[in-house]
Formats: sequence, structure tokens, C-alpha cells
Amino acid sequence: MSESADIGLIGLAVMGENLVLNMESKGYTVAVFNRTVEKVDHFINGRGAGKNFIGAHSIEELVASLKRPRKVMMLVKAGQPVDDFIEQIIPHLEPGDIIIDGGNSYFPDTIRRTQYVESKGFLYIGTGVSGGEIGALTGPSMMPGGSVAAWPFVKEIFQSIAAKVDDGTPCCDWVGSDGAGHFVKMVHNGIEYGDMQIIGEAYQVMKDLLGMGADEMHEVFKKWNTEELDSYLIEITADIMAYKDEDGTPMVDKILDTAGQKGTGKWTGTAALDEGIPLTLIGESVFARFLSAQKDLRVAASKVISGPKAEFTGDKAQLLDDLKMALYGAKIISYAQGYNLFMAAAKQYKWQLNYGDIALMWRGGCIIRSAFLGDIKKAFDKNPALPHLLLDDFFKDRIEAAQAGWRRVCAAALSNGIPAPALTSALCYLDGFRSEWLPANLLQAQRDYFGAHTYERIDKPRGQFFHTNWTGEGGDTVSTAYNN
Repeated sequence: MSESADIGLIGLAVMGENLVLNMESKGYTVAVFNRTVEKVDHFINGRGAGKNFIGAHSIEELVASLKRPRKVMMLVKAGQPVDDFIEQIIPHLEPGDIIIDGGNSYFPDTIRRTQYVESKGFLYIGTGVSGGEIGALTGPSMMPGGSVAAWPFVKEIFQSIAAKVDDGTPCCDWVGSDGAGHFVKMVHNGIEYGDMQIIGEAYQVMKDLLGMGADEMHEVFKKWNTEELDSYLIEITADIMAYKDEDGTPMVDKILDTAGQKGTGKWTGTAALDEGIPLTLIGESVFARFLSAQKDLRVAASKVISGPKAEFTGDKAQLLDDLKMALYGAKIISYAQGYNLFMAAAKQYKWQLNYGDIALMWRGGCIIRSAFLGDIKKAFDKNPALPHLLLDDFFKDRIEAAQAGWRRVCAAALSNGIPAPALTSALCYLDGFRSEWLPANLLQAQRDYFGAHTYERIDKPRGQFFHTNWTGEGGDTVSTAYNN
């Protein structure tokens, strides 16, 4: 077979199939392979018929069809399948060839794989791809990282297939070394968890407290999508509310209330715990999915545990406006916490992350695209050393403006027995963040009392540690592990 393909792709599932169609539409010839080789022929004779694709029935055949340096992209299930395919690809490569993982891999795996592939004389890229089926076909957001030397060879392809913002800038740029690209995609997915959860909580307030039906909610979400909450997830929520089943009733009402997940939200929470970052909203969103999955247990509990009956007697229009501001405020918190995690990880892994460019990469194509991503870019363009998003004037003003309505919503939800874990935890984070004093002095005294963990004093310089013999029976020996 002649060397004629610009790039090869392994994995013709939903994302892979749509991504190669996107590549081909931009003028590239793509070689395709799938572990179940019947899918290759099905694609070549189906959606790929008459187009510039080369169907390969083995990895050797796929690699042989590629122009040098060879670029082999995988869109396969995260975990062991990625390692297995790397081992199958490597024997057919030459020095300088590039392996690309476009799946949702855990970033420590990408760090390990980059080191391994480079040790063999090849280059490696781990790139996040966001946008789902439609984004893959028409233009996703892409977040590549890995071997820096590989970027010039894939930049043109990646940026040509990526979504574009209004001025034509592609939603794709180099993120950083080894696992940086997959780390940014992981946090993106964590923010996605948070956005979906707060929208779900708003939906429950509308449904259970205000007694609204799907058609009425459709109109509210549709209106919100033209205002501060302009975003992809609000847009599709409006569409979902309008969609009818075959019997003419709302489809959303027919769907069982148990949520699935693929693990990226949990990974984001784990990374936050590892770095000591209070990622509260995303953490609550992951736990809310776990609670939803305990459907049988919840049904049993609903029959024996009582609580307040939801009853609203106030101004409905005002509460809906408050709800919009609660969503807006919580959404800002979600991004602020995510960026706080970026900064900690950049220091830990020695990544040179461009925070403004990350926001730009998310402005088109991806699931969390929203209007104020441009304002995040402006914030970091104005102050590249901005220590926290809430300290930027734009976001400080917006979060202050959202507070009153946000507090009323949380109070209404709690007093009426409606769960709102993400909305309330985000508000609690804000109150903690803006507090000069928190009760951690008592906590540290307790730690010193039972474990001699020591404490710092307000009347002494930071970094000096003290211990009190609280009972008169303890000794002078103290723990050397202040943070344990």
C-alpha cells in the first residue's frame, strides 16, 4: 500500500467515526482501523464511501499507509486498552513518529506513557477532545499536551478540525508537557459535572417547589440562554424540556432518575484532594450522582423518613430570577475552583499553563462553552499572575450581584426539603473564601490536644509552632507532622 494518509486513527466508535469525517472534510486523507475489523469495511462502504479514507485491517497495514512522520491517533476506552494499543503500534514505528491518545485518559497515565514512548525514540500526545458526537463532526475543543516536539507536526490538522470562535481563532492550542492536556480536559469534565448538577437542582426547584411543567421550563431555559447564562448546557436543557415522547408527553419525565458517569469527575475530585484545593462544587456533583444511583434505597427511605412538604406562596417571577442568579453565581464558583486547581497542578507538575488560552479553547465546540469564558480570558490577559478568579474585578462584581437571589434560593430549597448540594456548597465556599477568620483555630487546638500536632499563634511569626500541655498530664514531645 502506498504512503498516502496524513493521519491514522484507531477506534471507529461514535467519537472516532465523526472525528475522521471531520478530518476528511478539511482535505486530509485518513487511514482507519478498528479492533473489530468488520467496522472498518462497514464505515468505508457506508459513511466513508467515496471519500478520502484508507481502510486498514491490521495495525501494521494502518501504519504502513501513513506519511512520515507517522501520526497514529487512538480513540479507544481509557485504561489498559490504551497501553495495549501502544504496545501493538510501537513495533511498526520509526524514530520521530507520533502516537496520539484522544480519549479521556487519566493524566498520570499520560505522564507515564509520554515518558515510556519517548524512551523508545517516539513522540506522544495526550489530547482532550470535547464536544460529543456533533462536536467531533463539526468542530470540537481540543486540548493537546505531551511531547513538545510533536506539536508542529499535528498543529495544522488539529487546529483545522477544531471549533472556531467568532474571529476565526481555533479552540485548540498546545497546553503543556506530558499529562497537561489530559489534566485540562479532566478539569473541563469536572466543571461539566458541576454545571449539569446545578442545572438539575434548578430544575428540581422549578418542578417540586414552583410546580412547573416541562413546557413552561422550556421557555424559562430558552430565555436564560439569551442572558447571563448563555451556554451550551442551558441551550440543550431548553431543547430537552421541549422534546415529546411518542404519546405527546415530555420525554424528560419518562427517564429514570439515576445518573451514570465515566469517572472524570471523580478524578478531578481526587486531584483536588491530592493538591489540597477546595473543589467543593464539583465534589458535591460527583456525590450527587452517587446518591442518584442508590435509587432503591432512596425509594425505601422516602416511605419512612418524613420532611417538610414543598409549598411556595411567594413571588414566582422573583424566585425564577433568583434562581437564574443562583445558577450564575455557582457557575462562577465552579470555574474559579477549577482554575485554582490548575494553578496548584501547574506548580506541582512544572507545567506552563496559559490560563487565558485555556478559556479560549473552551469557548467553542465543547460541552462547557459559555458566554463568560471570554471574560476569563480577559481577566488573565489583564493580570497573568491573577491568584484567584474571584479577585478579578469583573467576577468580584458579578458574584456580589448574584448573592442576594442566590441566598434566597438556597434558603427556599432547604426550608422546603429540596436537595441543592451544589448550589449551597458553592455559596458556603464563597462565604468561607471571603472570611478573614474561620474556626480552624479551634480545630487546630483539638488536634494539638489529642495528637500534639502543634499550632501557630496570631501573636507570633508564621512558621513558628507551639504545643500546649492541655491536661497537665502530657509531655513535651510533639508530632513533627503538622499537616497530618
